[in-house]
Amino acid sequence: MHIRPRLARWFLPRFLKRRLPTSLFGRSMLIIILPIAIMQMAVGWWFFDAHWGLVTSRLSESLAGDIAWAVDSYKQDPSQTSLRHIADRAQSSLDLSIVLQQGRTLPKHGYFQPYAAIDRSLDRALADRLDDPYWFDTTRYPAYVDIRVKVKDGVLRILAPRDRAYVTQGTLFVLWMAVATLILTATSLLFIRNQVRSIERLAEAAEAFGRGADADFKPHGAREVRQAAYAFLDMKERLQRHIEQRTALLASVSHDLRTPLTRLKLELALSEPGPRTEEMKRDLSEMEHMIDEYLAFARGQGGESVETVTVRGLIEEVSEGAKRAGAQVSVTIDPELSMQVRPNAFKRAISNLVMNAAVHGERVEVAARTVWDGGVEILVDDNGPGIPPDRYEEAFRPFSRLDEARNQNEKGVGLGLAIARDVARGHGGDVTLDKSPLGGLRAVVRVPG
Repeated sequence: MHIRPRLARWFLPRFLKRRLPTSLFGRSMLIIILPIAIMQMAVGWWFFDAHWGLVTSRLSESLAGDIAWAVDSYKQDPSQTSLRHIADRAQSSLDLSIVLQQGRTLPKHGYFQPYAAIDRSLDRALADRLDDPYWFDTTRYPAYVDIRVKVKDGVLRILAPRDRAYVTQGTLFVLWMAVATLILTATSLLFIRNQVRSIERLAEAAEAFGRGADADFKPHGAREVRQAAYAFLDMKERLQRHIEQRTALLASVSHDLRTPLTRLKLELALSEPGPRTEEMKRDLSEMEHMIDEYLAFARGQGGESVETVTVRGLIEEVSEGAKRAGAQVSVTIDPELSMQVRPNAFKRAISNLVMNAAVHGERVEVAARTVWDGGVEILVDDNGPGIPPDRYEEAFRPFSRLDEARNQNEKGVGLGLAIARDVARGHGGDVTLDKSPLGGLRAVVRVPG
């Protein structure tokens, strides 16, 4: 099939890219091994096509000349005495074994291999030197070449050592090339693996820091890798200082805001009861709740450490609040299922999802399961009005209130889903929304293993 040049330029790179290694280790090995393989093929081609072929041709010509001498000498004096003299001289000087097979003819079926270099070279040499019919076999005997020439009284059979017909060290050369390739590849493998491992450790440290775990490690490897590692450690220290400063500031703000709120609540408690007093108490309660949500969203996960918790125990503790709010909450979780999270932050995220489902629905179902990568997936379903699919992402925006899609939560400020997603992503996972089998909304929390 004809492929246009432009299509070929597009197809071939895509075809190759799909089959090239994707990892740094695989690509580094390819960079090392591919030039070695090309060099070995070039050297092998030169050796066999130039050196090996030339030497084999010269040896075949020398052997054909010795055979031609023996045949011509016998044809000049075809006596038994002359034959013994020729055979003795050929054996002692030329390492050839010559016998006369009287009354014999050449075999009808030859063993000539046109694709074998020795057969082609020997056939050309014998054709140039001999005028008589001949036959030869290079495969019957491992150490000898069987050559037969038709003479008047029968057939002269000549056995010649194989090393007189072609270079027998070619396979040894190929073996040394293969051994050298393996040694170079193994050496490259060790050095490249050491360099790639330093990059993998840097990636593992970055991922651990993203999840809030301890990310301390010692930079090592190539100079560029160490520079990247030191830059990461400097960035980690700056981020930790920023988190500590933000946490201290939020603690101060929380204290400063709660002090006047407490005074106002005390003054309202001492004032005369009345409709305006009750309204002011409700306003103060809502203000306190809003401050709590603002601080929870801004504080994020703080400096809390990662611990192994039982999923069922954590969910049941969170579900008690929804049950007290009047919702029917059912929990379907394996008691042995556990995961590594920051307990307080993750409890706050799940509590936001469960309470959100309890506010907007009368029935809440919470389930958890292990996913294919070893992580945990928690499902929170409700039978409320739900959210249109095209507004799922909008629901995660801070301070978003989808009043027309969900019943308005008078106490909320639109941070529940934002906090839940922020906590889940801080653990390396995520929170997504979907339609619930109960008819309302399903929140899916995924945390990697």
